[in-house]
Amino acid sequence: MLSCPTAMFLAWGPDLLCFYNDAYRPFLGYRLDAALGRPFREVWASIWDEIAPLVEATLAGESRTLTDLMLDLSRDGRPERSWWSFTYSPVLDDDGAVRGLFCVTAETTARVLGEAALRESEDHFRHTVELSPQVAWTCDPSGGITSYASRWLALTGQAPGEPLGDGWVRALHPDDVAPTLAVFAASLASGDPVDVEYRIRVAATGEHRWMRAHARPRRDEAGAILRWYGVVEDIHDRRLAEDALRGLNRTLERRIAEALAQRKLWADVFETTSALVAALDPDYRVLAANRAYADEFARLYGVRPRAGDDLLALLDAVPEEREAVRSLWGRAVAGEEFTVVAEFGDPERRRASYEIRFTVLHDGDGRRIGAFQYATDVTERLREQAQLARAEDALRQAQKMEAVGQLTGGVAHDFNNLLTIIRSSVDFLRRPDLAEERRRRYLDAVSDTVDRAAKLTGQLLAFARRQALAPEVFDIGARLRSVAEMLDPVTGARIRVVMRLPDVPCHVRADVSQFETALINMAVNARDAMRGEGTLVLHLECGRPLPVIRGHAGSPGPFAVLSVVDEGAGIAPEHIDRIFEPFFTTKEVGKGTGLGLSQVIGFAKQSGGDVAVASRLGEGTTVTLYLPEVAPPQAGGATDAAAAEDAGDGCSLCVLVVEDNLEVGRFCTQILEDLGHACVWAHNAEAALAEMERSPDRFDAVFSDVVMPGIGGIALARRLRDQHPDLPVILTSGYSDVLARDDAHGFPLVRKPYSASQVAQALRTIAGRLSRRRSDRR
Repeated sequence: MLSCPTAMFLAWGPDLLCFYNDAYRPFLGYRLDAALGRPFREVWASIWDEIAPLVEATLAGESRTLTDLMLDLSRDGRPERSWWSFTYSPVLDDDGAVRGLFCVTAETTARVLGEAALRESEDHFRHTVELSPQVAWTCDPSGGITSYASRWLALTGQAPGEPLGDGWVRALHPDDVAPTLAVFAASLASGDPVDVEYRIRVAATGEHRWMRAHARPRRDEAGAILRWYGVVEDIHDRRLAEDALRGLNRTLERRIAEALAQRKLWADVFETTSALVAALDPDYRVLAANRAYADEFARLYGVRPRAGDDLLALLDAVPEEREAVRSLWGRAVAGEEFTVVAEFGDPERRRASYEIRFTVLHDGDGRRIGAFQYATDVTERLREQAQLARAEDALRQAQKMEAVGQLTGGVAHDFNNLLTIIRSSVDFLRRPDLAEERRRRYLDAVSDTVDRAAKLTGQLLAFARRQALAPEVFDIGARLRSVAEMLDPVTGARIRVVMRLPDVPCHVRADVSQFETALINMAVNARDAMRGEGTLVLHLECGRPLPVIRGHAGSPGPFAVLSVVDEGAGIAPEHIDRIFEPFFTTKEVGKGTGLGLSQVIGFAKQSGGDVAVASRLGEGTTVTLYLPEVAPPQAGGATDAAAAEDAGDGCSLCVLVVEDNLEVGRFCTQILEDLGHACVWAHNAEAALAEMERSPDRFDAVFSDVVMPGIGGIALARRLRDQHPDLPVILTSGYSDVLARDDAHGFPLVRKPYSASQVAQALRTIAGRLSRRRSDRR
């Protein structure tokens, strides 16, 4: 109890005297100096009303667990709101009678407040979306609607859930369905923003109104589209005004000289819209402006424009605004038709954002005589979009921090367990009187634990797609047959393994060790789901396409498809989207690390494939691994390599060791010397190149770390290959981002942590080749 990092206390005897460990001390606050050995009721008199029922129930022999209970501990003498989770358990004397109580507790205030803040953020986000006059929506990469604002239901009369998938199309005007879907399909295929206009039937009136839908994709770090975010806005009035504008333009082209008729037509058409409409000639004089344009200009700049006014002269007091107006209208009167969003207004009065469409004006003979401007105030819309984006960023940040906390906690837990075994074994190995049998046992425990730590690191890197792979081309069916022999002891005697393999070979290019690990991880999960009894089916198919998985785009292939099918309990729907998260597991404590499927999906993604999971509760689960299919490998080479290894036994080499870490460098040179090789140790790549320049024929091989300050190991290896083509270079690394991104570096790799036998094996191959070359010269 005293050495445990979790806060706990013991209350013992008739008066329930308090004893506690160091982790509990901060909870006492000002009570600390007088709490030890004092009656429990006196120590916590301020909250006795809340905890007295728990104490009574515990002393009656019951164990109680409470989560997130709000208590006012007043640790510094002032009232405070804090939340706590704890368990109360009875403590028995030698006769079995309850003589006290034992409590394990933890403060959960930060988590409770954080969850409340997250709920508030989510509620704020929902209100922001629902109060917007625009209809917000999202869809998956294949175009299926996944969410929408409730305003869409009010507009169209569709039932809740009906717009999901492609159900929203039923609200469109029949004539607009085909062209709208064509625009959607083109954007989904290219990744370009969606911008399409269509009509919907308004449920309240039965009329059809024009809408504009625009959306942009959100992508992951690799550029793949995760989801589309868009809005639908009512542009019916604008469309009518634009139609009227085009009609007016045609009318003005025919009747430019009829000024009176022109003014009457302008008033009839444009004084009925809230849009800001104006027309200028090439000299920036106002030809016409509707009331909405003149009112807004007067609000912004304090002066009201009239026909014949020089618009630029009206803006002399705000030169920056004048130049912005000159630039935009200059493009329009020069013949360019375009739409732009711009901000205008005197900073001391009011700034506003406008979406402005410019249209060229011609006379009856087709000559360009000016331009129209049609503008709408989008200030509030942009502000709401920015607010929505901030809410989304806050939500994503909260989710990211939760995932980081789960990952780091799981890593610390597993590595501390492994380090405990190593440290305890080393402490016993230091004893001079330790029996030989027990010494071997502790040495085996250290070696096994190092292997487990390396495997844990590999699984984390595989999940992050940062594992340094050693891919090769192999027949996946043949590999399955050989691995099947290892599955029997893994799955147990009561599980029958059935393989369904094609008659033709099926080749993939992947890391064989990682593939076998992924297969065993899937088999172990299937075994645990079936509770050690049932039928496990391994089904392999060749030449299949890759379907859309979790919103990621598919591919025509060909792919090798390996399905692992079990008859277990299945996966609950609320867990199906989390099974690939690192350290997420539904197994009992101590029954699994939660890294198995993380390794599977990391290996699949890094190898160019993917993993799909289908499950039904009570019926079983199918985990399907997709790997790109490749052409068979070229024959030859294996026999010569084996012969080279055999010829290398007993051959001494002169090895240049390149390692910047002093402890690892000393250990590596000691291994090589114990193996019978001569060594020269360079502390970095620059020193290694200097050694090669002094005596280029001295060394038989180079053994270099990858991650070093200055010139890295891969760059050093490539430079040595250019300067000394016959000099073998072996690389070693615990992790390298370069190796993780590019496996085709062309050099053999010994992964850290390495053993003496692994180093010996790598050098034996080189020694064998060297021996054969010397023999050929003789």
